Amino acid sequence: MPATTRRTTEFLDSLAADLRQVRETVDRRFRPLTDDQLNRGPGPGKWSVGQCLEHLNIVGGLHLPVISKKIKAAQERGSKPADTVVHGFFGKKMTDAMRVPATEKAMKSPQQYAPSGFRLPRTVLEVFSRQLDELAGLIEQARGVNANSIRIPNPLVPLLLPRLTDALELLVVHMQRHIAQAEAVLDGQGVGKE
Repeated sequence: MPATTRRTTEFLDSLAADLRQVRETVDRRFRPLTDDQLNRGPGPGKWSVGQCLEHLNIVGGLHLPVISKKIKAAQERGSKPADTVVHGFFGKKMTDAMRVPATEKAMKSPQQYAPSGFRLPRTVLEVFSRQLDELAGLIEQARGVNANSIRIPNPLVPLLLPRLTDALELLVVHMQRHIAQAEAVLDGQGVGKE
């Protein structure tokens, strides 16, 4: 197999491990925060920890139900898993762009994905935690279908239909990017990493 070929089980195992790391960070660093720490941004126009999480909740709220529906439809059709992962050109490009740390390359979030408030309730953490559970479940379900053949509509560009493999990876990498951003906010506030 070429070096770029990856077994589907290894790919999904890696995504699941990345999600566990996100959850560990959320539980260790974000759950103990006071309301003020959750909502204090680093400066004008910069997101607080709560706003980073709300942004992820908005993105998950749009993408996770569509992914769930597409996986269920594939299960009903009797889809069988592929041995190796195939990435699409645009899906790979979007994921690679998202891997660049926000400190090196800021990206403007589309308005419909932007956080709506400045004083967010602690429920933003609970919603995010539920979405982590849902995404972990979808990754497990993806093990039983051909994730290469399932196309997921992009809410921003409806004609862009990335593969399920790319959509799942993009969601996880997007989470990692914003969790790192939220951690940087806490570091700037002097909130320890203990």
